[in-house]
Amino acid sequence: MGPGDLERILARLPEETVPELLTSVTAGEDAGVYKLADDLALVQTVDFFPPIVDDPYSFGQITAANALGDIYAMNGRPLTALNMLAVPCGLETDVVGEILRGGHDKVHEAGAVVTGGHTIEDDELKYGLAVTGTVDPRRMTGVGGAKPGDLFLLTKPLGTGLLATALKGGVIDEKEMADAIDSMRRLNAGAAEVLARHRVKACTDVTGFGLVGHLADMLKAGGVSAVIWTAGVPFFERAVEMASMGMAPAGLHRNREYATGVRDQTGREHELEVQCLFDPQTSGGLLAAVDPEFASVVQRELRAGPCPDAAMVGQALEGAAGHITIEYERK
Repeated sequence: MGPGDLERILARLPEETVPELLTSVTAGEDAGVYKLADDLALVQTVDFFPPIVDDPYSFGQITAANALGDIYAMNGRPLTALNMLAVPCGLETDVVGEILRGGHDKVHEAGAVVTGGHTIEDDELKYGLAVTGTVDPRRMTGVGGAKPGDLFLLTKPLGTGLLATALKGGVIDEKEMADAIDSMRRLNAGAAEVLARHRVKACTDVTGFGLVGHLADMLKAGGVSAVIWTAGVPFFERAVEMASMGMAPAGLHRNREYATGVRDQTGREHELEVQCLFDPQTSGGLLAAVDPEFASVVQRELRAGPCPDAAMVGQALEGAAGHITIEYERK
């Protein structure tokens, strides 16, 4: 199922109209936000998926960091988490224990607590979390708000989908993608703090729909178009190499198939880098629209602190909402 399928499914559902519901996934937001008071709202999100690494403790950490990312993207503070676990019959209990321990430790690192969960039997192992946090509605960041001229900052490199596919295929081992594993385990909390200090105009986390897909959501919500500069996009070591070897996950092809309004002007020599722009990410970085007057300052703070690879990857432009032009470098 691609972004286009999801949009069509959500469009057929009854619309929630209570005034307390400030945002929801039907509007393309990262999480649902329910207002409790003028200065307080609940932020709720959920995510789960099969293992993308071999080590169960790392898988638990990555899954928790991924679920928490939606809270941070909206400038929220996580409070509680519920485990969701699908376990094949006969799976070793030690494996299950390590997954849950990884999730528990990462949730506690975020300053939140695990309050329970639910387990079912399934043919394929899956783990995830439903996370609840709080946010001040007056300081909430959503996907809309980018204006022509704003620069887009990305806080983590791309390529986790390609590397996870290569790992599953036995082409590489976990040591050869250690940089990506460390990044996926890293919370977006530090990045969110920096961005909040500078009151960024719009923000999202880059996950399953890839950089292009999540940027398109921001552009549609803001009524603007954009350009992406592939020369400025950070990639994990060996990600582009894995693309050259055909290690693209199915989600990458779906993301590219459903991408409308995208014009690639980079030339065939940069096809592999362009392919990585559609790679589905797990526990990816934050993508923020920043006023060009402050973008360099924000980038320096991110690089000096929690996000050494933070980069300016594009700019919002006047034009058809959601349209993206891909160029090699900034003109």
